[in-house]
Amino acid sequence: MTQPTTPVDRPPSPAPDPLRRTVDEEALARCAEEPIAVPGAIQPHGALLAVTERDLAVVVASANAAEVLGTDPAGATLADLLTPAELDRLRAALAGDLAEAEPLRVSPGGAELDLVLSRGGGLLVTEWEPVAGAEQAGAAWHRRLPTVLQRLSAPTTLEGLTAVLAREVRALTGFDRVMVYRFDAEWNGEVVAEDRREDLEPFLGLHYPAGDIPAQARALYATNWMRLIPDATYTPVPLEPPLVPGTGRPLDLSGAVLRSVSPVHLEYLANMGVTASMSVSLIDRGRLWGLVSCHGYSGAHRPSSADRTAAEFLGRTASLLLHTTVGAAERDGMVAVAQREAELVAAIGRTPRTPATALVDGDLTVLDLLPAAGAAVRLDGRLHLLGSTPPAERVAAVVPAVLRAGGATDRLTLTLPGFDDVADDASGVLAVEVGGGRGDYLAWFRPETPREVSWGGDPRTSTVTDGRLSPRRSFARWTETVRGTARPWREHEVGAARALAGHLGEAVLARAGEDDRLSAALQRTLLLDGLPEVPGVALGARYRPSEADVVGGDWYDLVPLPSGRLAVVLGDAAGHGLTAASVTAQLRHALRAALLRDEGPAAALAELNRLVAALLPGEMATAVVVQLDPVTGELALASAGHLPAVHAGGGTARLVTDGRGPALGLLDVADHPQVTMRLDAGDRLLLYSDGLVERRDRPLPEGLETVRAVVAGGAGGPQEVVDAVVTALDPAGTDDVTVVGLARV
Repeated sequence: MTQPTTPVDRPPSPAPDPLRRTVDEEALARCAEEPIAVPGAIQPHGALLAVTERDLAVVVASANAAEVLGTDPAGATLADLLTPAELDRLRAALAGDLAEAEPLRVSPGGAELDLVLSRGGGLLVTEWEPVAGAEQAGAAWHRRLPTVLQRLSAPTTLEGLTAVLAREVRALTGFDRVMVYRFDAEWNGEVVAEDRREDLEPFLGLHYPAGDIPAQARALYATNWMRLIPDATYTPVPLEPPLVPGTGRPLDLSGAVLRSVSPVHLEYLANMGVTASMSVSLIDRGRLWGLVSCHGYSGAHRPSSADRTAAEFLGRTASLLLHTTVGAAERDGMVAVAQREAELVAAIGRTPRTPATALVDGDLTVLDLLPAAGAAVRLDGRLHLLGSTPPAERVAAVVPAVLRAGGATDRLTLTLPGFDDVADDASGVLAVEVGGGRGDYLAWFRPETPREVSWGGDPRTSTVTDGRLSPRRSFARWTETVRGTARPWREHEVGAARALAGHLGEAVLARAGEDDRLSAALQRTLLLDGLPEVPGVALGARYRPSEADVVGGDWYDLVPLPSGRLAVVLGDAAGHGLTAASVTAQLRHALRAALLRDEGPAAALAELNRLVAALLPGEMATAVVVQLDPVTGELALASAGHLPAVHAGGGTARLVTDGRGPALGLLDVADHPQVTMRLDAGDRLLLYSDGLVERRDRPLPEGLETVRAVVAGGAGGPQEVVDAVVTALDPAGTDDVTVVGLARV
């Protein structure tokens, strides 16, 4: 690794995976490419029939189908196997969402079977599992489900949530051990909760390398919530024929409950002494977060279909709670850091001629902004050190190197050579430049925090036998000491450092009396240097500050989202001058962070409103947020007290008055409605601030109608329409004017 990482919002991770250092890379690659979705076989505790969905004719059958069903399905259809009533229930299930369909209780050969439905490879996959022989938690547990759900939602910490989850899944399923297993950023896993038989050794706190669950298995787990292996010593039952007639391909069993698992995984379980296993995925906002892993050690163990469904329901419920539970402590930290940032910015504002004094000598110093052992402030060529830091001459070398490499690292000595001597004080460094081009900066230092990582067996002992990866045989606790790392920097900490540096840069420019440079710096902070190029979208924008102040409360922003959509923002904070600009900068950055969660405009505005209520009491602002899919043209819009957007298409234009909620800061908690529409090719959407339409000599409705008419008759791209609107309305210079236009091309 030649570049330092910025480990944001992730738990401490172990040193590079030892497995990758000792196991043959080709064997690892073969393991990763194993076709686990198309194994050509199933587990023997049930039977599988793949049928055409139109006429329900059997195309592929497991070799044990006749034995399980009590009749030979060869050449048959499901109509031959089911009673008319059972067939009606099957067709009703097919008409709905199979993902929500309950198992159907049927009796094709006299014995009761649970019939589970899924689709794969263009066929309807039917799985038939005998009811007899399955362990039942009984009606008593299921009657307790409301109480269980209350217990699951009550904890306010991750430890509490996962402990309840492990305990209740074990009570439901009867396994000897149930663990909650969490992945880190490198897909290593850690057991964060456990409920077990008293005579079993604890696995709580053990780590497992990423190679234990290969990437293709994790991908399957992200879409298939439940896996069961009732007997880890089973002999796979082949499918007949092995290839689907007419396609020449094996049957896709990605969604199959009976899917036969990898021989490597079975060897892994055997090495652990596990005779039966089950796992439920934990998925946080679409990403695999971890697993509920269940182990049995006393022979075969098959929970009933109803109990497995209940266990999956608990896993899905816990998945929904992960975000709020894990985020609660994170939000508390974010609020505290934001509050300290605001206090430091205020202190700088009170002493604009001596900003370094405000950061170094006040009751609250720059060291108090973030959890760190030391800090450095370099202004006007003078270096000020606080707390535990490397010597001044080493700080002068370390900080520029970290800035060149990205600005933040939690493993300085592992990613940048030549700094082993500062590891004790500065294994973690966060550095931000202070504008002005004089080499000024702020920096924070975290010491090395050696920690012991306990693994479930030495991960370096996996071997390659006959070209095939064989998992390690011992899972006894194996501990190593990880050196050279510090506590990772959180995303909100990095953001607060950058924001403080931005405000400090503004103060330095103001102190120097460089009005032109101050104006340029603030505009760069509040607005965009230029419009980005977005495939499929044309953009136009114009910003004109008020004549009375250098800057005011207007801002606009364009934020590419993780989903591929584009967020377009236009906002207006109350007031003018540096105070309004300071509020605006905080709103802009906070809204960006909320938008990047990709939960929609209304959710982002609600989160921003909570921030204003908590951290900026008395402040008020309006904003409109548009979220556009450049490919489909699907558009969502929400407004917090802002003037209506104008949508032009098909030769007409209209004011978008839907999706409008209260302005930011009016209420402590506010819901903002959201409207959806489509922006077809050639359509235009215009956003603007009140400075465009509000004049003492013209009623507001008249100004809005003028905007609508100009957009309706405007020719050319968004920039031409924006310019035409500003020219037509000739706004007064008493307020900021911001106009943003977009169109699909």
